[in-house]
Amino acid sequence: MFAFDLYGERIGTIRIVPMGYGLTLTETLLPELGEASPPLLPGDWEVGRLVLAPEYRTDVEALRRCLHLALEYAREHTRIDTLYASCTHVLGRLYRRFAFTAFARDVPLRGTPKTYTLIRGPLADVGRALAARPLAAV
Repeated sequence: MFAFDLYGERIGTIRIVPMGYGLTLTETLLPELGEASPPLLPGDWEVGRLVLAPEYRTDVEALRRCLHLALEYAREHTRIDTLYASCTHVLGRLYRRFAFTAFARDVPLRGTPKTYTLIRGPLADVGRALAARPLAAV
């Protein structure tokens, strides 16, 4: 779990969890895909529970920076090849900006009325998408 502070104020948190141990929401949802479920491999991690303070939630650059910092730190300390996440359809579209792709939509969480979009992205691609973009020519 990571926390993000700005000028001494906590503005957000995120959780990055290794897959393959039955600890993540994505792993709970994958059996709903049957044979279409991707095999989990060493280096697969779920990124989730990204929460930003209300005043930063609409700031895509704040989201980009927080996600970049967390993934850079995690990458320096462990093997991460592919990132997975479960989210709403709207958030799945947002994460396309960061090189995630949806591989399943409207996946039901058994025993609830909730459905999720499952997304994933290779860490190398996500990292490039999160890196600071060059300034546009004037």
